[in-house]
Amino acid sequence: MKHNSTVAVIDFGSQYTQLIARRVRELNIYSEIFPHTITLDELLKYNVKSIILSGGPSSVYKNSSPNIDFDIINSSVPILGICYGMQLLIKNNNGLVKSKGKGEYGFS
Repeated sequence: MKHNSTVAVIDFGSQYTQLIARRVRELNIYSEIFPHTITLDELLKYNVKSIILSGGPSSVYKNSSPNIDFDIINSSVPILGICYGMQLLIKNNNGLVKSKGKGEYGFS
């Protein structure tokens, strides 16, 4: 079913992905969770008006870390990056992400 406006939550393995989507829905805004392998063309079929990049356990500096279609980052669709999602935005915009030497994980 096509909605007038969709918030896409792109999943990078976060324990909070479901919670993020639920909180958006509690604001009476339709949201849908997508895998990080989705392309911009596929997203636009869902009438996506904004994107949330979830967190995840990876580091952007590991070769095996999940990535995202670069066209999504360069699109005009507003993006909110959370945790790993923010690191990914920074790295793909030529920023620098530094390690503090330890990860920060919380309870879901």
